[in-house]
Amino acid sequence: MLLAAASTSAAQTKPSFTVGWSVYAGWTPYHYLQQSGIMRKWADKYGITIKVQRFDYAPSLDAFVSKTIDACTMTNMEALDMPAASGVPTTAIIVGDYSNGNDALLVRNGAQLKDLPGKRLLLVQKTVSEYLFDRAMTMNGLKDQIKQVKLVNTSDSDIATAFLSDTNVTATVTWKPLVSQIRKQKGITSLFNSSQVPGEILDLTVVRTEVLNRPDGSGRLFAKALAGAWYELIAKMSVPGPEADKILRAIGAGSEDSLESYKEQLGTTKMFYTPQSALVFTTSAEIKQKMALVRQFCFDHGLLGTNTKSVDDIAIGYPDGSAQGKGDHVRLRFEATYMKMAAEGKL
Repeated sequence: MLLAAASTSAAQTKPSFTVGWSVYAGWTPYHYLQQSGIMRKWADKYGITIKVQRFDYAPSLDAFVSKTIDACTMTNMEALDMPAASGVPTTAIIVGDYSNGNDALLVRNGAQLKDLPGKRLLLVQKTVSEYLFDRAMTMNGLKDQIKQVKLVNTSDSDIATAFLSDTNVTATVTWKPLVSQIRKQKGITSLFNSSQVPGEILDLTVVRTEVLNRPDGSGRLFAKALAGAWYELIAKMSVPGPEADKILRAIGAGSEDSLESYKEQLGTTKMFYTPQSALVFTTSAEIKQKMALVRQFCFDHGLLGTNTKSVDDIAIGYPDGSAQGKGDHVRLRFEATYMKMAAEGKL
């Protein structure tokens, strides 16, 4: 009995963390990390406890901003315009992939971009869906007509049903697997997708900077465990064959997708299957170019907060020590430490 009590006490004193994820090809692996025990194995290695929790996308962002969870999967834009803009310094520790066709602007009955002003368009507002729509219009010479489109904020859990059931809605912007589901209906076509803006919609695992920098060092152990678990799994995903298919099938089950459906989603996702490839991108000049576009969009659309007078007021920090914006105002930071440790086999 005394041994059992001591064991329980030790477990209770372990630093505990929660990571949130939502359905998306590049994030659903977290479902398998939990189910397979891989996450627990890495948490045990570093003497901590990690809870993995599923959310709808917008609520996951809210939970992160409200400090209900410690880490979360989100895009580069949401990391900037949600936690960073809300005064919650945030650090991206894993750059997992970029959307390469997963996000799309879909229309019915042959509508074209020029037809959208005055029409309703369903999307999750203040997310990369709005960014993709803006890029589609801007790149096709229709920037001045963007504000004439009636954007209807719709949860990702409701958007497919809402669009398919209301034939009076002309367009929607969403991501796979919802895109694939919607496109099955006759008369639905894609006008624009994220493969036309490669590298601009990044999918990240982020940690609150205050969690990462806990004085007891447990936040750094949390980041190591997340990176270790992540790269163990995606290495197995990347080798074609029966074992990988077994894993992919189990991952797809997390979003109620078949193996075939999940593979189709991965086909339009540029996964960084190795920490080396993630590291190359995260330390490149390219990521700065892409983020410059994203931060300007956020500022132009008032997504960085009403008190933000300049695009430089909420800065982005990079692994080389440089910053876009005011150096003493860095609220979103890309940290290569854990990808580099994974690449060097030091986790």
